[in-house]
Amino acid sequence: MKSAEIREAFLRFFEEKGHTRVASSSLIPENDPTLLFTNAGMNQFKDCFLGLEKRAYTRATTSQKCVRAGGKHNDLENVGYTARHHTFFEMLGNFSFGDYFKQDALHYAWEFLTSAKWLNLPKEKLWVTVYASDDEAFSIWADEIGVPAERIIRIGDNKGAPYASDNFWAMGDTGPCGPCSEIFYDHGEHIWGGPPGSAEEDGDRYIEIWNNVFMQFNRTADGVMHPLPAPSVDTGMGLERISAVLQHVNSNYEIDLFTSLLAGCAKAIGCANDASPSLKVVADHIRSCSFLIADGVTPSNDGRGYVLRRIIRRACRHGNKLGATGPFFHKIVDALVKEMGAAYPQLKEQQAHIERVLKTEEEQFAKTLEQGLRILEQDLAELSGKVIPGKVVFKLYDTYGFPADLTADIARERDLTIDEQGFEREMDAQRERARSSSAFGIDYNSLIKLDSETHFVGYEHKQVQAKVVAILSDGKQVSVLSVGQEGVIVLDQTAFYAESGGQVGDCGYLATDTARFDVRDTTKASSAFLHHGVMLQGELKVGDVLDAIVDARVQKATSLNHSATHLLHAALRQVLGEHVQQKGSLVDSQRLRFDFSHFEAVTAEQIKQLETIVNQQIRENSAVCTEITDIETAKAKGAMALFGEKYGDTVRVLSMGDGFSVELCGGIHAQRTGDIGVFKITNESGVASGVRRIEAITGEAAWLWLNHSDEQVQQAAQALKANRNNILDKLAATIEQVKLLEKDLAQLKAKAAASAGGDLAAQAKEIKGAKVLAARIDGLDGKELLALLDQLKNKLGSAIVLLGGEHEGKVVLIAGVTKDLTSKVKAGDLMKQAAALVGGKGGGRPDMAQGGGSDASQLEAALALAETFAQSEL
Repeated sequence: MKSAEIREAFLRFFEEKGHTRVASSSLIPENDPTLLFTNAGMNQFKDCFLGLEKRAYTRATTSQKCVRAGGKHNDLENVGYTARHHTFFEMLGNFSFGDYFKQDALHYAWEFLTSAKWLNLPKEKLWVTVYASDDEAFSIWADEIGVPAERIIRIGDNKGAPYASDNFWAMGDTGPCGPCSEIFYDHGEHIWGGPPGSAEEDGDRYIEIWNNVFMQFNRTADGVMHPLPAPSVDTGMGLERISAVLQHVNSNYEIDLFTSLLAGCAKAIGCANDASPSLKVVADHIRSCSFLIADGVTPSNDGRGYVLRRIIRRACRHGNKLGATGPFFHKIVDALVKEMGAAYPQLKEQQAHIERVLKTEEEQFAKTLEQGLRILEQDLAELSGKVIPGKVVFKLYDTYGFPADLTADIARERDLTIDEQGFEREMDAQRERARSSSAFGIDYNSLIKLDSETHFVGYEHKQVQAKVVAILSDGKQVSVLSVGQEGVIVLDQTAFYAESGGQVGDCGYLATDTARFDVRDTTKASSAFLHHGVMLQGELKVGDVLDAIVDARVQKATSLNHSATHLLHAALRQVLGEHVQQKGSLVDSQRLRFDFSHFEAVTAEQIKQLETIVNQQIRENSAVCTEITDIETAKAKGAMALFGEKYGDTVRVLSMGDGFSVELCGGIHAQRTGDIGVFKITNESGVASGVRRIEAITGEAAWLWLNHSDEQVQQAAQALKANRNNILDKLAATIEQVKLLEKDLAQLKAKAAASAGGDLAAQAKEIKGAKVLAARIDGLDGKELLALLDQLKNKLGSAIVLLGGEHEGKVVLIAGVTKDLTSKVKAGDLMKQAAALVGGKGGGRPDMAQGGGSDASQLEAALALAETFAQSEL
């Protein structure tokens, strides 16, 4: 079976078992700062397992794209040297959220693997493992499914601590956890290796193909295992591994997903398709790089972008080893699209963008690679021992852009290692860049459990009567909040919008006849809306009924900016290209800020186009329409998801301008585009590699900005003694007049300098047969002093000259030595000493040098150096 057929068969099998097919989530985890990348199928269901989120289904199945190339889960350095490690892979999974448990999970796995209707694997080739004390799983395998006891292996705590086992899974040190049961395939005795748990388990004969995780406990900080009220199932089967089994090969790189990809790599590089380790590295890395870019990651020097840059540069390095002489990596994207574009259409949609990002990064790396390798070769030539010092590794990283693992790759080729600890010490603050995924490293049992669900009515109302269902103060639930206290109020219903999608939370107040709570911000925790603020009057108690009143003026201004953000997003894709993806936003009552993926500054002409398009949509005054539908219908309508948002099965689709903008959004918006009034971009800048930022204003803020600009134009016209109609002509004439005056002034200065030159030449002293002159001349810039220096050298013949003076608050220095003396006296050496005295730097050629500083009080001392310097050097 081909890999695509296996993927579809798995999903169809579990659909027939009542599972909902759920699309792969992005490689950028949604609302989860604990993960660098999506690295397992369960990531998108984490809140379901924790009981913080309920979906319309209790059974799900996915084919999840995963990356393990940074942070805690990092397979990068093994790629290319083993048969099964990848930076990118697909994880097939089936999940139960409090529905079925061990019995059904194991029966499903066995049926799919062994039944003639599905994969039809020989049962005698399959081995299973269970946690040592999991008698229930052992019994299911042995007594119900019929796996011989000798092929059921109990694995205990083999990692040095209680419940630290290959067959016990935990979300973190605390929280949901439980035993697991793995399924292994025996490739045959012709391949070295032993069954799991044996001394030879690291061999390639017995390969894990499926893991069934049974979340049945909640581990508290004291180490006690408490049974979960609704045990769940999380499974995973690597598509590449099961494809290797069904295609009767022992290496993942021999499956159909890789055969054409390896051929594409060899063609792009211009080398033999011999499945060498370096060729495997390139084939693996084009997958992770392309999928990461398609999901919005761009190369940079921190976070996810840093990991992407590392992978690209590692691929380039291995391509160069194979003989690549120019940019090649981006050329392989086409082969990947042909192989995986049908299953992942975004690859085809963004092919041109992916190729451009990769080519740009290749070209940038090529500029530093040659020099960096030369420096490394020099350091290796001086190396004593087998370890490259951490300082050398850091120098290559910091100065030449070499990731440490690239240096490690080169070291491995020379039978050397790198001093990783020393490198990490040198990195200081940077050491955490690619290791920011200490997954779920908090005590989930210490979290405040808010079972309350707040009903949001803010789309229809700005004021509502509500009941206080919870009060929090200093992170703890309390029963009353008194005047002067800060806290959080949770209501049974609210008109306050909670911060989400870049839109800030609403402000306003909560009031009874005797109490008033000033709401400064609104956020959301699970299904509860949190009203943050301070008690201004009286007190509020749990159970009180009050009026919740939104500041409608502030909310309206915010809503106009939010709607304009959607129009801007659509306009950006129209003007700059479909590769534009939102990378973040901030919308409040004063302005909007929109970050997006783009590799160069937006030009003034493009900004004008963006403003024209958005304002045209505003003038058309189309209705802002919302529709509640399911996620698949929304996608079919072309709805775009906003960066960083997490969507359920029911979504809100927001449309403007007869399909001009269609996005998923739960925010508060204008009723018609005309409500926005006017849209004006105030700033465009870069915020990271490949990420640009546009700031803009709308409505009243834009009107005030335009009025202020008008006033400035009027003031400029008055200063130029012009009117608004001829201000540019008047300005151009004034600039031309200034240029002529500056030219006249320069000529006068030149004449004065020439006259001064004659006088100065007479001041020169003779030292050891050479003329030495040091003089202070204030008011001349470096160019003017240089002209005077040339005159003096010509007049003096054989001479050493040092000139200095103050110009516009700074010290300017010029040193010159005639050609006949440069074998003995160097102007650059004299300048370094003189500039240092005035608190600056300087240098240059043997015959001429320039410098300067900020300490004019030492200028005379600096000039006096000329004579002592001449005495010592001549």
